[in-house]
Amino acid sequence: MLLIKENVRLLLGAIVVLFAVVLIITLLVTGGKTTTAQINNQTFKVEVAKTETERQIGLSDKENLSADQGMLFVFDSPDYHSFWMKDMKFPIDIIYLSGEKVVTVVENAEPPISPNENLVIYQPEEKADRVLEVSAGTAQKYKITKGSVVKVKNL
Repeated sequence: MLLIKENVRLLLGAIVVLFAVVLIITLLVTGGKTTTAQINNQTFKVEVAKTETERQIGLSDKENLSADQGMLFVFDSPDYHSFWMKDMKFPIDIIYLSGEKVVTVVENAEPPISPNENLVIYQPEEKADRVLEVSAGTAQKYKITKGSVVKVKNL
């Protein structure tokens, strides 16, 4: 009986350790920060990219993006932040934000056909402090235009 209790305790300990390892790996891979962004009554689950490394990787490590997902790039100060589609595997809409207002919408930014292709550089019409990337066609589908309001939770 004592041996069974000891084995159960060891098994429970191993499960706790395994859970902790999976949680740590998940936090490292996702940067640990997700939130929601709401535009025109549509809510998106977004990963937040705040560091230079997170912003450089962006969505390039993803194979696709579901209709209700995105990535929010957060910058320390408003500027004409440039984006490109390097290493991307699918088209996206790029939505530049200044505070809670959309200042520029780039629809259907296409990934390069080949790695050697010259990359298009996208920039906002006005300074932006955040950029939201969502699936291509989202801006048109939800009528996201310059001046639309974006509410981000817990940023």
